[in-house]
Amino acid sequence: MTVQSISMLIGFMLILTILAYPLGKILANIAKPTFKIKLLSGIEYFIFKICGINSNISMNWQQYGISVLAFNILGIFFLILLQLIQGYLGLNVNDARAPSLSLAVNTAVSFVTNTNWQAYSGEIGVSYLTQMLGLTVQNFLSAATGIAVVFAIIRGFGSSKQDAKTLGNFWVDLTRVTIYILLPLSIIVSFFFISQGVIQNLSAPVTINTLEGASQTIAMGPNASQEAIKLLGTNGGGFFNANSSHPYSNPTILTNFVQMLCIFLIPAALCFCFGSMVKDTRQGWAIYATMSILFIVFASALLITEQQTNPVWEQTGFNTVSSSTQTGTNMEGKEARFGITGSALFSAVTTAASCGAINNMHDSLMPLSGGITMLLMQLGEIVFGGVGSGLYGILIFIMLTVFIAGLMIGRSPEYLGKKIEPKDMKLIAIAMLNSAFIISICTVIAVLTPQGIAGITNPGPHGFSQILYAFSSAANNNGSAFAGLSANTNFYNLMLAFAMFMGRFGVIIPMLAVAGSFAMKKRIPATDNMFPTHTPLFIGLLICIILIVGALTYVPALALGPVIEHIQLFFH
Repeated sequence: MTVQSISMLIGFMLILTILAYPLGKILANIAKPTFKIKLLSGIEYFIFKICGINSNISMNWQQYGISVLAFNILGIFFLILLQLIQGYLGLNVNDARAPSLSLAVNTAVSFVTNTNWQAYSGEIGVSYLTQMLGLTVQNFLSAATGIAVVFAIIRGFGSSKQDAKTLGNFWVDLTRVTIYILLPLSIIVSFFFISQGVIQNLSAPVTINTLEGASQTIAMGPNASQEAIKLLGTNGGGFFNANSSHPYSNPTILTNFVQMLCIFLIPAALCFCFGSMVKDTRQGWAIYATMSILFIVFASALLITEQQTNPVWEQTGFNTVSSSTQTGTNMEGKEARFGITGSALFSAVTTAASCGAINNMHDSLMPLSGGITMLLMQLGEIVFGGVGSGLYGILIFIMLTVFIAGLMIGRSPEYLGKKIEPKDMKLIAIAMLNSAFIISICTVIAVLTPQGIAGITNPGPHGFSQILYAFSSAANNNGSAFAGLSANTNFYNLMLAFAMFMGRFGVIIPMLAVAGSFAMKKRIPATDNMFPTHTPLFIGLLICIILIVGALTYVPALALGPVIEHIQLFFH
């Protein structure tokens, strides 16, 4: 690693910690039923009034889960309809037409599940109205859903009452997260981006004459507002097809750094929110430390592999610049203004979180770099993960670790003073195996069918990596792509939509059930005989369990793609 890479990584983690800690405290306060902000409470009351929401009613886990499913399924149908009729509505200055039904389904499921996989070109595929009323709104709502769900889960884990049964009110959580956190932060970030050159207008595309005498059409549109929530909500869906590598979305090194901070900000803050809500701040710090250590290890590995000299350049005699510099050796698919460090670190951030925004072409990453980004997603995107999903994702591994530790020391496993019972571990197993099952089955179907193979643009191990990456991204609600897979077909649109839907709700429902079970349990006072879950020993054990489970589950598949490609590239 270069000095620049080390400095940027250290600075990034330091600033993230400084910003995330106070935000975590704010999130914990918002989760309280009595929380109010006078300036915004009127908006909250108005929403409750017109929607018929009784904020005093609390839901059990089944009611909460049904509300989550009903709300999001309704969002899918609305977004499908909006896309199909966008050609007849206003704010369609780029003359966007109705997409195919399979593409409309794919896009709707993608944005509702916080995945934001895009099989269309943003500049021409959707109208401004669809961008604002459909996609941007779902960026807010899908992010708010994730945070609302994690609020409910934390309430169940942290409940001090036996037979509490309820986890809060989904409609109240959804509303408060949106108006008290996501909207204010997005407004601030939007204005910052506009000040740096990110566009925000309703103008039609502009045609200009280039210096070479050719004509070029430059897309316009309300980009800054979508850019802010795409990052803060770990959504990732870009207004432009080039996403965060487009100069109208990410014009400077400063915006690139801020975009990375935005992606991690709320997931990191939720760690401290967890500690505050369960009334044990050490638990929040332990989770934050675990995520930070894993991220630093994976990000460092990615930076090192990307700063290697590509052997193809050496063999062709084009290696004229030292590999320790930021340009000249492995810049394929990267923006010159970000360099290798700014690009590789962004790749680590966006795949560690379930964001999917990219500022470089992942299809052009070195083979092992591509493998690292895939493994970050395959672990469940818990480093730091998506807004809400990252925290309840790592809680799965925490409970598994506590259970294994309990077996090792010969006593019943307990977490936060509550016993983990067999029924809890069955639900944890379902949630943990959900994405692995989806990724494996869908990848196998794709590589064994003509429709799946037809999408490969680079045969051999890299072609397998393209498919494996796509389903890893979909099942873990990331949304980024190698960009070399021709995925806008009926086969991939529907298969990926299935993977996105099941990857989202196949984890949410079991985790709500676990929280409901924990809510009804009596909390046992802490004693010296209990296995502490905030110590360096537990953090180390948790990291080992995460890596072992990840290795046993995915290394065989990764060996068929990135590992073989690396061997072919360096040792052929």
